[in-house]
Amino acid sequence: MQPLLRLLQDGRFHSGEALGEALGISRSAVWKQLQVLEAEFGLSIHKVRGRGYQLQNPLILLDQQRLSASHAAQGWPVTVLQSVDSTNAEVLRLLAAGESAPFVLLAEQQTAGRGRRGRTWVSPFAENMYYSLIIRIDGGMRQVEGLSLVVGLALLKAIEQLGISNAGLKWPNDVLVEGQKIAGILLEMSGDPGDVCHVVIGVGVNVNMKMVGADVITQAWTSLSNVLGRSVDRNQLVEFFSVHLQRYIDVHMRNGFAALQTEWQDNHLWQGRMATLTAGQTPIKGEILGVDATGAIRLRVDGEERSFSGGELSLRLSDDS
Repeated sequence: MQPLLRLLQDGRFHSGEALGEALGISRSAVWKQLQVLEAEFGLSIHKVRGRGYQLQNPLILLDQQRLSASHAAQGWPVTVLQSVDSTNAEVLRLLAAGESAPFVLLAEQQTAGRGRRGRTWVSPFAENMYYSLIIRIDGGMRQVEGLSLVVGLALLKAIEQLGISNAGLKWPNDVLVEGQKIAGILLEMSGDPGDVCHVVIGVGVNVNMKMVGADVITQAWTSLSNVLGRSVDRNQLVEFFSVHLQRYIDVHMRNGFAALQTEWQDNHLWQGRMATLTAGQTPIKGEILGVDATGAIRLRVDGEERSFSGGELSLRLSDDS
């Protein structure tokens, strides 16, 4: 399917005859492949007699060769899949099968994308960035304290490089633009928590996503293309992000999150705001003071400063903030 998609990705009309000649197949075979593209990837293809076939929305597909070349100096092999249930899940399967870290896995589409706290991450074909990097950690999971916040800083730098200047961070795993979510982060662990382990850094970015029903995504969201008013080359975003991510990981592994604590707080959108933290069944209301040297959120609760951390915590602005 990929060769046919690459011919159609410009959004122009292509005749069945021209497509068949380019692919070395019959016009009827072209028609069958087009039907598969529509059924499997949810693509809308216009069919006009005398003009041919046209994608309703042009695509910028991920380029395996380009991304492999651009990541070679980092020592991060890159694999691009057309479709997978979850890039994080596939990375963990590859690790179990003997693949060595580090490596990056990207997908054009996820059929069961995952967010934090068991949420679904909406993952339409060839519109967004679905990215997972696995790294090896020696010395136990204490080495990764605050790592999800560090990934957020790398994401912020990457989208700023694309031209977005008003993005900021929300503890612990989100990037927002004007109060709308544009990216999320999901870290997953494998191995011995006290010794050698692996961390999968999963990142989803809304890049060229246009429309999704409110019944599918229940929180306010936006995309890079919505903010910039143009389509974004996802290959370029991946390249920018990987460069910044490697730099921030290096700083974090050498010096811990404390070395990046001030920079993170400078980019935190909710500093000084009143918020409600949900920890299990007990909501905790307080003023956001920032984060501590481990990346835990600091709240002033009833006049007392308290710190909270954990993968199941949820932070929301209070109605009176």
